[in-house]
Amino acid sequence: MGTAGNVVYREPWNKGKLVGQKAPFKLKDIWALRVRLQMEGRVRELALFNLGIDSKLRGCDLVGLRVRDVCHGDQIASRAIVVQHKTQRPVQFEITPPAREAIQAWIKRAGLRPEDYLFPSRLHDSPHLGTRQYARILGHWVEELGLDRADYGTHSMRRTKATLIYRRTKNLRAVQLLLGHSKLESTVRYLGIEVDDALEISEQTEI
Repeated sequence: MGTAGNVVYREPWNKGKLVGQKAPFKLKDIWALRVRLQMEGRVRELALFNLGIDSKLRGCDLVGLRVRDVCHGDQIASRAIVVQHKTQRPVQFEITPPAREAIQAWIKRAGLRPEDYLFPSRLHDSPHLGTRQYARILGHWVEELGLDRADYGTHSMRRTKATLIYRRTKNLRAVQLLLGHSKLESTVRYLGIEVDDALEISEQTEI
């Protein structure tokens, strides 16, 4: 704080940064990155990416998953349920065949046991991958795709499949359940549906 005549100027934390909703990934970007990760043998990243897209979990919930959360014995489950850290509400999600295959390969490669974190940290002071580490990994993915890093964040992963489902079905209630939102209004705001749909209607209206 400064006194009169000696005011200390503090630069806004968000100066030069894009704030607000982060963009979901497009299908072509999803497949481009999957192929790249597969070709380069980046097993952990492929499992993290596929599960992040499928689960639609917040970053803190994704990195906090244990092997037993997604496994039934030696088999990767086709569906799983976790309690969300933010809301303490349970949410279910599907694990598609590509994600199951990637997770199985990662568990085998890393020699993980049921009680282990699915994505253990490589840092000694953290038992599992941290949200900041996850954000850095995602930032590298965005750059590898030739996209603007400022437009994407960990919520891009959470929004991607939810946005695609809404676009195909217009079923807001289904998306609400998949995201674990308690109120439909939260889902509407999260997906930016009102603005997008209004623009779509406007674009289809010829004058």
